[in-house]
Amino acid sequence: MTVIQICALITIVIALAILYWIGYRGGLTDGLAQGYNEGHAQGFIEGMDEGESAGSTALEQISERCRRLQLILDHQPLDRLTLLSIAEKLKLAADTFRAVRSDSQATQALALRDKALSMAALLDPFELGDAA
Repeated sequence: MTVIQICALITIVIALAILYWIGYRGGLTDGLAQGYNEGHAQGFIEGMDEGESAGSTALEQISERCRRLQLILDHQPLDRLTLLSIAEKLKLAADTFRAVRSDSQATQALALRDKALSMAALLDPFELGDAA
């Protein structure tokens, strides 16, 4: 091979290497741009899904609060007073059972009294959780 052929071969190899490098860099740049766009779109969709689920959770909480408020409004104030009266009668019954040495019956009467008081507390229209 002559010197001119060797220089031409080196020039062709260098030109091919430069073309390959330009193609590689162009593909890399295009791939990065496409990946960024796909990631951005997927993140947008995930954000929309999270926003919808947060909205539905808030809606469920508000619905539950409205349901409780409707229950409170449906019950008359006499229902709460009746439950408080029952609680007082159960306290009297527990004291009576203690006087006749029937501790198990006294314990049951006190447990029922606590349930009646908790039910009356649920009917209290000025409960702190419903004020906001």
